[in-house]
Amino acid sequence: MNIDKILKFFVPKDHSFYPLFEEDVKNMVKATELLKLQLSSSDIEAHEKYYKEIKDVEHIGDEITDKTYQQLNKSFITPFDREDIHELTAHIDDVVDSINGVSRRICLYKPKHLMPVYKEMANLINEAAQEIQICIHCLNDAAANKDEITKACNNVTAIEHRTDEYYYVAVAELFEKEKDAAELLKNNKILEILERIVDEEEDVTDTIKSILIKMA
Repeated sequence: MNIDKILKFFVPKDHSFYPLFEEDVKNMVKATELLKLQLSSSDIEAHEKYYKEIKDVEHIGDEITDKTYQQLNKSFITPFDREDIHELTAHIDDVVDSINGVSRRICLYKPKHLMPVYKEMANLINEAAQEIQICIHCLNDAAANKDEITKACNNVTAIEHRTDEYYYVAVAELFEKEKDAAELLKNNKILEILERIVDEEEDVTDTIKSILIKMA
């Protein structure tokens, strides 16, 4: 064990970050739940309603991100590497931003019909967010919860693979069956963003896995 690791046992750490992480991931889960509701409805007015709620959640996420960065700037001792705290916060922010983006596009594009796969992909986005919430909750004692965190991270990877399959099948079906060029472009873009959201959720767990490795 090198001197840096020895010193970690004796230097008190700033635990003010954990409540911010918990608040941030809870906000992210809420965004995924609202997206599920939006994509389960065929009503344009409902789409607008859920978009407004998602937009509010996105603003809350921005405030949490700012608080975390401010805390990072004034903290001398952090629970893990400063770069990882910054990266973890940024990736969670990316997920919520993309959810806000796809929600807005649904309202702007007004596709004639929402593809059934949208709902399936929204469910997977929500499942991945809940797994990330488990990871964040367990980070408070990462050493004791290593197995649980690793399992949740692996579950997100499996969800990402399932989402890819949904995406490729849906795109193939869209280009085969949709004859309206405008509708094709609208739906293709929505599918692309939904798939990207799960990629961004996997980015969150990749950072968490990096944190685990460094804390070992």
